[in-house]
Amino acid sequence: MSTSPLTDLGLPGLRSGTELVPAHDAAADGPQTGKDFTSDQEVRWCPGCGDYAVLKAVQSFLPDLGLRRENIVFVSGIGCSSRFPYYLDTYGMHSIHGRAPSIATGIATAREDLSVWVVTGDGDALSIGGNHLIHALRRNVNMTILLFNNRIYGLTKGQYSPTSETGKVTKSTPMGSLDHPFNPVSLALGAEASFVARTIDSDRKHLTQVLAAAAAHRGTSLVEIYQNCPIFNDGAFDAIKSPDTKADAIIPLVHGEPVTFGAPSEDGRGSRALVRDQATGGVTVVATAEVDAADIVVHDAHNPDPTMAFAISRLTDAGYLNTSPIGIFRQVERPTYDDQAREQVALSIPENDDTADRAARLAALIGGGDTWTII
Repeated sequence: MSTSPLTDLGLPGLRSGTELVPAHDAAADGPQTGKDFTSDQEVRWCPGCGDYAVLKAVQSFLPDLGLRRENIVFVSGIGCSSRFPYYLDTYGMHSIHGRAPSIATGIATAREDLSVWVVTGDGDALSIGGNHLIHALRRNVNMTILLFNNRIYGLTKGQYSPTSETGKVTKSTPMGSLDHPFNPVSLALGAEASFVARTIDSDRKHLTQVLAAAAAHRGTSLVEIYQNCPIFNDGAFDAIKSPDTKADAIIPLVHGEPVTFGAPSEDGRGSRALVRDQATGGVTVVATAEVDAADIVVHDAHNPDPTMAFAISRLTDAGYLNTSPIGIFRQVERPTYDDQAREQVALSIPENDDTADRAARLAALIGGGDTWTII
């Protein structure tokens, strides 16, 4: 490859502080397309799986980053969605169950010249990987996490997952599950993630818009993707996908816009709206025609206080999804863990430090002032 100009992806460079992520030079190397990010591996998901749509959207979107493939890495855990790195012609790692955020944290901290992505599922991220996920979110490591939520365990053939509705009858819960499900967006907002969004596998335009915003965000971006499993949980999202019901089921979130949904009225607004609930401090759904326009909640994704975003996230049905907010819930800036870690390392190393001095200081540190001989 030829020497390329540099793209500022918010990654200032590992050592010099002036190096940026190498851009793809379209003039010298040819334009990039989705095929450049498609590996030679056979895609092995079940026919009709929503993962195909997400994979195609990501492959088509990656050229828009303007980065070389060598500067993009995808890390996954275990599960159907975690086969993702095999199908992308970038660097990647199919790691261990639930630990992808931890591995990605190390990569992002050691290599700030990389665009780091995590692909995980509702079981991988929210069961065995739950602690790893929330700590990555609170630390605000510079990575993008795609959480595929099909509300079931697919790879192990149909057990209930941490997002399955209460009463779900599966092979592992023949009388119905007793667990109350996680709401991944609420969980992320509770961990004070700096970027939280939700989208749908079948809405290519919206999915791509959310991917672009998540990739541009400096810090941890959590994108929940509703994804249909046609074998073990088919139709879990029919209410928000069907042309007959989605207008009443999807609560679209657009920064700076009043939150309305449902069949549009004469003024173009949805027939229902969100207003503040004075009794609970949250939000409630009312008929748009029955309230003043000034009383309708205006979505503010940039509000540093996540309280309103959390309240909106609670409108997601815990059972069968008859309603669900879709869009970017929160997008705020705060210091990232990896930036601060590199600053600490830089401060701990004196200027003009050489290897010999460093080795001597390390030996003195290990030796310490007091030693004991154990017999």
